Amino acid sequence: MIEMELRFEDGTVNTLRAALPLDIGRGSGCGLRLKAWRVAKRHARIERRAGGLFLEDFGALSGTLVNGQRITQYGPLGLDDEIVIGPCLLRLCGSIQHHPIVPMTENALPCDHPSDDDSVGAVVTGGSAPLRPVLVDRQPPCKGEAHASNELDLDTLLRHRRRLHVALLEALDLRRRDIASMSDDALRSEATAALREIIVHDAELPDSMDRTALLTDVVDEAVGLGPLEPLLADHVVTEIMVNRHDEIYIETGGRLLRHNAAFSSEQAVLGVIERIVSPLGRRIDESSPMVDARLRDGSRVNAVIPPVALRGASITIRKFPQSRPGMADLLRVGALDESMRDFLSACVEHRKNIIVSGGTGSGKTTLLNILSNCIPAGERIVTIEDAAELRLNHQHLVALEARPANLEGRGEINIRDLVRNALRMRPDRIVIGECRGGESFDMLAAMNTGHEGSLTTLHANSPRDALSRLETMILMAGMDIPLAAVREHIAGSINVIVQQARLNTGMRLITSIVEVTGMESGRIQTQALFRYQGGPSALFIGCGVVPECFQDEAGSARLPLDWFNQRTPARSEIQAFVRSDPLGATRAHPA
Repeated sequence: MIEMELRFEDGTVNTLRAALPLDIGRGSGCGLRLKAWRVAKRHARIERRAGGLFLEDFGALSGTLVNGQRITQYGPLGLDDEIVIGPCLLRLCGSIQHHPIVPMTENALPCDHPSDDDSVGAVVTGGSAPLRPVLVDRQPPCKGEAHASNELDLDTLLRHRRRLHVALLEALDLRRRDIASMSDDALRSEATAALREIIVHDAELPDSMDRTALLTDVVDEAVGLGPLEPLLADHVVTEIMVNRHDEIYIETGGRLLRHNAAFSSEQAVLGVIERIVSPLGRRIDESSPMVDARLRDGSRVNAVIPPVALRGASITIRKFPQSRPGMADLLRVGALDESMRDFLSACVEHRKNIIVSGGTGSGKTTLLNILSNCIPAGERIVTIEDAAELRLNHQHLVALEARPANLEGRGEINIRDLVRNALRMRPDRIVIGECRGGESFDMLAAMNTGHEGSLTTLHANSPRDALSRLETMILMAGMDIPLAAVREHIAGSINVIVQQARLNTGMRLITSIVEVTGMESGRIQTQALFRYQGGPSALFIGCGVVPECFQDEAGSARLPLDWFNQRTPARSEIQAFVRSDPLGATRAHPA
């Protein structure tokens, strides 16, 4: 018997006691059943040998990790070893009899696995979801045989899915010509009924194939988003990346994992892309092979097709949170401290112009959304985005979205056009999702001509880089303006730069808050107000400087000096501000 501690991504902790060898997977014949899509039916096995306890992976696509490294076989296991299978982290408990390490290769295990008992039971205690004892099949195939069997099963499944997909489309065309006029629910119901009848009369399907799952997969692919449907419904998944029709990766807990599902064909991926972009009035074809779009829940979608995508059509989806996080959520997950929270709220309330800077995936849009929700209720806001992502809890709001050119190459409306038009809409504040080009100059002009308190984001790795990128974007817009005038324009418009970063652990936090203080000797001057100090004893540190933008303003609120002199310990555990979490909460990845 062995005793193990099981820690799940949702925080549940269980204790497992089971006999050896112990099979782990989601199949009914496993001693430890983990019901998750990332876990194969027979995923891995722990057994005792002459050298101690050894772990073998049966070739699952998502793999088995030991101490952060993917393994084929590993042993002997120790109390300090962390095993990650799908959503579960496993650690051995109690005493372990150690023996000399036996050198292992990929072919070291024989196919004939000895057993200590005729049946194996697993009893899990503690936590909210105890696992019941089950019997274990004692004769799993060797790793090579299991891997070949899995590949064969996947090829067979995809072949039948392609065949049924074609049959379903033919049946729908025969029954109803005007499919475009049907609602989504009616079309799905019609497709489900038609495919159920096709499957009943299909003699080619193997008896062992799960017909219910097959029906769901084919209908999802024909009228929905195919294998992306369960991923979009999974709150743990934050990003979905389709490299080609049979290669899908996801991001969960700040880490990338290979997903074991696949589209049936390249044409199925193109069909999903078309269903995403068509309702938005956008197009994608060989003449325009790239497109940005959004899903109904606000998730951002980028799609690229051949000839630009050499390996086949590619889709990248950044999921949007189901609810709207606030400052309290940022404080709870350790993205900032109380002094930084209070200062940023004061900046928004007192109409300071703010730029949120950071790299891709660092949480800029999330922070911009939270800052925007600090705007007082009596003001009029105009938001401008390339693809609408902001969700403001504000009554007096006008949301504008850019539009690409149509099939004739006409009708394009870019962000700069929208910024110019927004100035005529009597806004108190303008919020731009992201500055990428010439609209930067118009945004700065708005900040400096009666629309104080406006906000935007841009890509940069530091506050100083953010200023340099602003200069570059304005100069590249084709304006014949001297660099000195551009810098004076920037220094006179921006008050605060908030730098957002994503650490290598997956944690997203504010690394610095900087004030723009003006020009000196032809250079924009800044001073740091808050900064994050990493390392074993991570801290949020106040730099001891009261911002000049509050000192110079007549009648401005006095800011407590304590805000700028604090040293607050930052959270040290692995955290990631997950966009798809219902509360914007974080999850610690077990690896």
